[in-house]
Amino acid sequence: MANNSVQDARIKAQEAGSKATEHARDVASDVASKAREVGHDVAQKARDVSGDLADAGRSALSAAGKTADSAVGTAGQSMQSLAGTVREYGGNSGVMGQATETVAHSLERGGQYLQNEGLSGMTNDLTDMIKRNPIPALLFGVGIGFVLARLTSNRS
Repeated sequence: MANNSVQDARIKAQEAGSKATEHARDVASDVASKAREVGHDVAQKARDVSGDLADAGRSALSAAGKTADSAVGTAGQSMQSLAGTVREYGGNSGVMGQATETVAHSLERGGQYLQNEGLSGMTNDLTDMIKRNPIPALLFGVGIGFVLARLTSNRS
């Protein structure tokens, strides 16, 4: 009888252990499932936020580009206005008249270019020029860098 009750206790303990193990597996499976769901939700939120940030960045860059184009257009208008002032106050005859007309004409053409092309057009033209003349562009860049280095270096 005592042997029987020890045997019954052992069987009950094994059953309880099996149930506890099965319950632990179920809980672990539920936790893993929940973790996958949360991970998926977090990843989706991150994708949404990154998409929103990218859209905001594109919008900001577009607005900045429009503002820069507008500023360049305004500079073009100012140059054309300056051309009129140069003609008005410059000499009308002889060498001075020719110089005045040349300067005024150059200011007008530059102002028209700035108004028509804007910053993006200038950038495209500069890129095209560099592609057509890479060696002179490189030498020009090195020269500008040298001059800037000389101007900004501290001399004691």
